[in-house]
This record gives sequence, C-alpha cells and structure tokens, in this order.
Amino acid sequence: MIPQVVARLLAHSCRLPLFSFRVPAGFPSPAQDHLERSISLDEILDIRAPHTYLVRAAGDSMVRAGIFDGDLLVVNRSREAVSNDIVIAAVNAEPIVKRLVIEGKQVSLHPENPKYAPRYILEGDELLIWGVVDYSIRSHGKR
Repeated sequence: MIPQVVARLLAHSCRLPLFSFRVPAGFPSPAQDHLERSISLDEILDIRAPHTYLVRAAGDSMVRAGIFDGDLLVVNRSREAVSNDIVIAAVNAEPIVKRLVIEGKQVSLHPENPKYAPRYILEGDELLIWGVVDYSIRSHGKR
C-alpha cells in the first residue's frame, strides 16, 4: 500500500456544529435544542499544523486495521512511533503504510491483510518514519 501525499494542513479551521445526541441508525432532524456547541475538525482530529499532513492510502494491505483503498490518512509527524503504531514509512526510499513492530532489535512493518507478508528491516536497509497515522477518513459517497 503506497500512500499518496494529499496536503499539508493549514493552521486555521472551520467550526462545525456538534450535536449532543448519538445516532444509532439514520439521522434525525438536527434540532437546535440538541446543539451542544460548535467545534472544528481540527479539534476532533487533534490536528496541530504544521506537524500534521494528509495522505491517501492505496491498496488493500491494511484493511483489517480499517484502512481501505482511497482512504484519507491524518498523519502526525510530531509523535514518536512506537511498536504497534500504524506509520507512514519509507524503506529504501519506497513509501508505505504499515504497522510498526519492534521486538528487541528486530524492526518490521506488518500489513493488516493475511494476503501479504511482513517487511523485515534488514542490515543495509534504510528505514525512515514519516509519521504516525492518527486517523483514517473514508468517503461513503461519490469520490
């Protein structure tokens, strides 16, 4: 799964209404009496520009982690990656999105699809972590 850089986020935001009710199925009329407050997507997604950027996922290697082809990934460059984080990495200059696994001195990048094998980082490989995936955003309509 090769991520495609979409955009670096700007420091400003647009505030949207947040309603106090949860929607089990369907979407009832958003009456004003249910309006809790206005928030921004920056708040919800904990976006802190310029440490955050967006990439679009490609492929099906991360489907069991809930990341599907075309999903928009919110990536945090300020977080230090630890074992089990989903990361945007470059192995020998090839960008990928995988789950980082560190066991002792062995580092590997694991897919979340049994069709694919883990990528073990070997002596001589160059591994760069470009950021930790904090969120994935999926369109449920037309793209």
